[in-house]
Amino acid sequence: MRISIPTTPTFNFRRTAISHGWYDLPPFELNLDNWALSRVIDLGKARPLTVVISEGRRAVKVELARDVGQRAIEKVTRDVRHMLRLDDDMSQFYDAVEHDPDFSWIASSGAGRMLRAPTVFEDLVKMICTTNCSWALTDKMINGLVAALGRESNDRRRTFPTPEAMASAPEKFYRDEVRAGYRAPYLKELAERVISGDVDVEGWLTSELPSAELKREMKRVKGVGDYAAENMLKLVGRYDGLALDSWVRGKFARIRNDARKTSDKKIQRYYSRFGEWRGLALWCDMTRDWLEDDGPALKW
Repeated sequence: MRISIPTTPTFNFRRTAISHGWYDLPPFELNLDNWALSRVIDLGKARPLTVVISEGRRAVKVELARDVGQRAIEKVTRDVRHMLRLDDDMSQFYDAVEHDPDFSWIASSGAGRMLRAPTVFEDLVKMICTTNCSWALTDKMINGLVAALGRESNDRRRTFPTPEAMASAPEKFYRDEVRAGYRAPYLKELAERVISGDVDVEGWLTSELPSAELKREMKRVKGVGDYAAENMLKLVGRYDGLALDSWVRGKFARIRNDARKTSDKKIQRYYSRFGEWRGLALWCDMTRDWLEDDGPALKW
């Protein structure tokens, strides 16, 4: 079964799929041989469904692993639109960069949409698991969570666990099996707070708070500091934070500062001309070489 979702002329499927490391973490899986992005969709009470997303002509094609009803089709469509940011208006960002010689490629290539999960909860758990560790450890933690607590789809792949599933697991599970270290109690507590309504992470998508206040709200979650909060802001559509870490600082030094170590203030000044879009301009700058004209050149 296949569905087709129309896209705007500025949408770039490949740039979106590899926009950051989420493509490398389950329930996502990116096949670079045919540029197909797989994802397990949670259908609630129904059995989860694996879908394969690829680019079409002014559309994305979504192959469903089995026939489903209209309600499931609507859920898949909503999730795909959300994950690929198909409803994001990038026109103001493109206006901000198109006349800058070093950044005009962003608008002409349709870059700037950052892949995200169907839920803010999943994005937040993954973001907590990227802090203060290697990507290899992040990968291990997320694979452990999905394998142990996710629901099985028709092809035995698994969903990302729900808050209820994560809250039901003991702290020992996060410490000993997921190898989450100091994050172990934080992950369990986050799930419990989401279930109780103490923190409404999905509400961050539509929050009317200024970015600085929303960032403070995000930092109320244990395990979320400036880096994680500013990255989460990008995933809910706020791009004024830079989310500087050692990788970004090193990459900036190599491509913008003759390989010399630089200060965070200098990085901030360099991208300040893009105003509220400065964080997205920085990220596009850092990841431009992840996709070359003749194919992928991923540096994650």
